[in-house]
Amino acid sequence: MRILHTSDWHLGQHFMGKSRQAEHQDLIAWLLEQVDQHQVDAVLIAGDIFDTGTPPSYARELYSQLVVRLHEAGVALLLLGGNHDSPATLGESRELLARLGTTVVAAPHADPATQVIMLSQRNGEPGCLVCAIPFVRPREVLQSQAGQSAEEKQQSLQQAIQEHYGAVFAAASERRQALAAAPGPNSGRPLPIIATGHLTTVGASRSESVREIYVGALEAFPTNAFPGADYIALGHIHRPQKVGGQEHIRYCGSPLPLSFDEARQPKAMLLVDLSPEGLLAVTPLPVPRFQGMVAISGNLASLRAQIGAAAAQGSAGRPAWLEITVAEDDYLADLPARIEALTQGWPVEVLRIRRQRGTAAARLDAEASETLDELSPFEVFARRLQQEDLSNDVQQALNERYRAIVAGLEGEAA
Repeated sequence: MRILHTSDWHLGQHFMGKSRQAEHQDLIAWLLEQVDQHQVDAVLIAGDIFDTGTPPSYARELYSQLVVRLHEAGVALLLLGGNHDSPATLGESRELLARLGTTVVAAPHADPATQVIMLSQRNGEPGCLVCAIPFVRPREVLQSQAGQSAEEKQQSLQQAIQEHYGAVFAAASERRQALAAAPGPNSGRPLPIIATGHLTTVGASRSESVREIYVGALEAFPTNAFPGADYIALGHIHRPQKVGGQEHIRYCGSPLPLSFDEARQPKAMLLVDLSPEGLLAVTPLPVPRFQGMVAISGNLASLRAQIGAAAAQGSAGRPAWLEITVAEDDYLADLPARIEALTQGWPVEVLRIRRQRGTAAARLDAEASETLDELSPFEVFARRLQQEDLSNDVQQALNERYRAIVAGLEGEAA
C-alpha cells in the first residue's frame, strides 16, 4: 500500500494581498504527475485544506478539480479538517464526494467507529485502515468545568484528546481483526493502521505562519499519547520533520511556503509504503517552488546584488516576491523610494520592507506603512498591548483571553 501524505494546502490564501491561485494550480498538476509516476494508491491531506472557513469560489474550484482528477486516476482521497477549515463547509459535499472516491472527515464523531476509514489499493483490494482524526476543537471532546485552573484545563483537554485517539484506535484494531478472520484472499493478513492528526506535538519546530490551535489550553500534545499505529500522518506544522526522531511519526509540512520565514525551507510530500507487517519506508518528494519568494537583508549597498540574485527566481509574468530588511540605512525617511529604485527593471515585487533597527520615530513610520494584510489578529492585539504599561502576567492573561475570544468566534463561523 502506498500513501501520499500531505497537509496544509491553504487553498484561497492571500499572501499580503497576493493570490496563490496560480501556485495551487501548478501544485495540483505536479501532484497528479507524482501520483502517476509513483503509482500511489491513496492521497491523504491532514488538515487545513482551505485557508479560511469561507473560501473564495476559485479555491472551491481547485478543490473540486483535485477530487475529480484523482477519481479519474483511480486514486482514493482522504481529507481531514484542520483548524483553518470549517466543518460545515467541508461537510456540505461529503456525500457527493464519496461517490468520487473521496472521504471527508471534517470533525470528530460521537461514534469512534465512523472515523475508521478503509483505504483500498488501485486494484481494489484493502490496503490499510486509517484512524481519521481531524483537528479537535476543545468543545468537541470536553465540557468546561467552572473553577479549573489553566493547568487543570490543559490536563483535561490532553486527556480527552488522548482518550479520543484511544477509542478510534480500538475501533480500528477491532475492525482489523474482523477483516483478518473473514474468509477470502486476505484472510489472516492484518491490515496496517495509520493514524492522523492536525495539532502541535512536543518538540515540533514551527514557523510564523502557524496559528496556535489549542488556544489558552493545550500548546503541544505529548508524543507518547499517540496510539500504537504503524504510521502517524500529521498536519498543522509547516516544516517537514520527524517527531522526536521517530520514523513513523511525521509532519509532511505545507507544500507551499506560507510566510517569508518559510522561504528557505525545503517543501515536500511524503511517500509512505506499508505492508501487513507495518511501515516499510517513508520517502520525501521535494515540491518545486512555483513562485519565487525571497527574504533578504543588509544595507542599501549590499541589497543591490541580493536583489539581482533574487530576480533569478522570478520572470516577467511571475515576478519574485521580496521581503527586504534594511540595516544601517533604516533611518532614512525615503527608504521605500530608494528600494523601488534598486528593484527597477528586475522581475521582482517588494511585498514588505522592514527596518532592522533605528530611532523610535523610524520604527513608528515603518509600522504606520503596514497594512492589515500583513498582520494577524493576534499581532494587532499585541501592538495594542505594547502601548500600555502592564506587567508580564497581566499581558499573558489578556492574550489568553483574547485568543479564547477569537477561537470562539472562529468556532461560531464554522
